[in-house]
Amino acid sequence: MLGPLALLCALLFPGGVAAISLTQRAVVVERVGGSATLSCQASAYVRYIHWYLHQEGTAPKRILMLDMSRLSVQRYGGLKADKIDAKKGKESNSCELSVKKLQKSDEGVYYCAAWEAHSPGWIKISAEGTRLIVTPPDKNPDEDTSPKPTIFLPSIAEVNLHKAGTYLSLLEDFFPDVIEIDWKEQDGKTILTSQQGNTMKTKDTYMKYTWLTVSEESMGKEHKCIVKHEKNKRRFEQEILFPSINKGVVEARGSEVDPQGHSETRRNTGVVTVSPLSSLSSSPVSRAAELAAVNYTKASLKDENDPRQVQLVNTSAYYTYLLLVIKSMVYTIIIAICLLGRSALCDNGKSS
Repeated sequence: MLGPLALLCALLFPGGVAAISLTQRAVVVERVGGSATLSCQASAYVRYIHWYLHQEGTAPKRILMLDMSRLSVQRYGGLKADKIDAKKGKESNSCELSVKKLQKSDEGVYYCAAWEAHSPGWIKISAEGTRLIVTPPDKNPDEDTSPKPTIFLPSIAEVNLHKAGTYLSLLEDFFPDVIEIDWKEQDGKTILTSQQGNTMKTKDTYMKYTWLTVSEESMGKEHKCIVKHEKNKRRFEQEILFPSINKGVVEARGSEVDPQGHSETRRNTGVVTVSPLSSLSSSPVSRAAELAAVNYTKASLKDENDPRQVQLVNTSAYYTYLLLVIKSMVYTIIIAICLLGRSALCDNGKSS
């Protein structure tokens, strides 16, 4: 059946059939017991749209097929209409998949796919998929869970010693964990090479840090960190501006410093900025931990009602404590090995 049809398409369209693309939302968040609607938009008419579910640790499985012409639905895997259904969308060539009576086990990535005629056969076209997240009944999927940034500016010691500076941005309290981060010069279009840490879960939200090392020839330019966070059915975008390093160093040298050498913490349009310090540490991660432990302890004393300050203090204290525990264990092992080695030598001496 498919062979003659593909040959006919090749004869009618010698240059090939126009490529079809499918697009989906990146993420949808709904509560347990509710319903989720996942959309699929085709760039051109397709007769059938197939839906697949991919869950962690398992192979993708087909769960449904919609005939866009007859509007008939075929389900797979024993699924019923009261659990999963599909219909033609309001927009042209669009399809909507409904997942009902949501449970935590329904979480996964839902892909839509279609078959496109190409000489000498057919090829499968699929979208990137929509990640479905099912939250507890008491959690509002539409609450403000966009990233809350704290930025760290380069230290004077790093600039003087390495002729370079490191910007660091700590992003906290965001949900879900679908996030994309890019760095650019303020007036530039080129994406710069940067580094990112792992996305870490903290209770019901996530945190992530990223940093950019700026060379000496670019220290006079302003930079920006571009954050794209996929929230429920929409995208949140934010640009975090960083002043030029040369200007920051000049301001830091002229700023007021307390007897311990700690500079003041500044706030600007919801972004917490930690000013340059005279720290000798050049590692972004270790310097971030140091800055968080010192500056936010001081800041939290000034504003004990700020939950973001308190959370960062607790997080910093936790990782500092963990580091000290690991360090203590290493020292204990080394001392034990030395003592065991000395005992062995003493025993050998007695036996001889």
